[in-house]
Amino acid sequence: MAHISRRTLDIPPFIVMDILEKAQQMEKAGRDVVHLEIGEPDFTTPPCICNAAVKAIARGETHYTHSLGLLALREAICRHHLQAYGVSVTPEQILVTSGTSPALFMIFAALLEPGDEIILSDPHYPCYPNFARFIGAEPVFVRCSEEDGFQLRADAIQKAVTRRTRAVLINSPANPTGNLLDSDRMKEIAGLGLPIVSDEIYHGLVYGHPAHSILEFTRNAFVLNGFSKRYAMTGWRLGYIIAPPEFIRPLQKVQQNLFISAGSISQWAGVAALEEAAADVQRMVEIYDERRRYMIDRIQKMGFRLPVEPAGAFYLLVNARHLEEKSYDLAFEILEKAGVGVTPGIDFGANVEGYLRFSYANHLDRIKEGLDRLERFIETR
Repeated sequence: MAHISRRTLDIPPFIVMDILEKAQQMEKAGRDVVHLEIGEPDFTTPPCICNAAVKAIARGETHYTHSLGLLALREAICRHHLQAYGVSVTPEQILVTSGTSPALFMIFAALLEPGDEIILSDPHYPCYPNFARFIGAEPVFVRCSEEDGFQLRADAIQKAVTRRTRAVLINSPANPTGNLLDSDRMKEIAGLGLPIVSDEIYHGLVYGHPAHSILEFTRNAFVLNGFSKRYAMTGWRLGYIIAPPEFIRPLQKVQQNLFISAGSISQWAGVAALEEAAADVQRMVEIYDERRRYMIDRIQKMGFRLPVEPAGAFYLLVNARHLEEKSYDLAFEILEKAGVGVTPGIDFGANVEGYLRFSYANHLDRIKEGLDRLERFIETR
């Protein structure tokens, strides 16, 4: 029998997928399930983006692109960052990727040697530590407080720094909390002098508060961003890295060897997203905000603790310890008894065991139905 590598045996599952797959089994058996677990926009991709892809196919734009990405797309990204943040970047600092997951892998591969450390918040997006461990590095977790919106603080980061620390990762707006780092806190983190990996995938999905890019405060940084969330383009698999110039060639070589280039059609669609889809994004943001406000009100009335209201992305992370300490068990109980999919907090780190994440990336009518079911579940439990 062939040997199975230890790294693939040891990598943990993405728990939200366990919930989703169980929900899908229930649906196949005829059960109705309200999905509040998945962080995927329920909107279709805006027509202007789809039309640009069709036109690209008609032009024969169906071949490999430059490994850094289409120049037209990289130039559009530069214009976007100048307009949104007042930050000047050049096309030569940008590498277009097949989504932000490959981008994260490439950045970690360029920054981290086996045994090196990268500082992460607890809670965090579940895949961050798995990427680090997969290449032999070690994640170091900094516990963040509920009352502080689960946000990293510069003094807490400083206490976690060792001689093996190579970078700190920030995520604002954040998954799973939906909270934003304010500009003062980002300045303080930048002032530590560490390389910063900034996951900005939820930029554009903000409600009343601006989201800041780390590049406003330091150039010793790597920006991860993409088109999946803001433009409802998850299936197009399109992201990008903005990196210090000295890292571009190493990153490019990894891209050439592992991924060749991002898809050509998706890249032409990305140009249209940046140049033509602002009104579509605004419409989606207004709808998300309506859902967000409704869910916050309902969740708090049910007795869940939410000290800081989220101002970005499409998530709420709430304290459910008054119902059950083990969030995995509670999430499956809610799924099986109430027919509502939610994500257990343990997926996002030990610090939020006993919490649940709710996604409002679903139609308001379905959110209302799901919360009605959840309310009945709590009353009869």
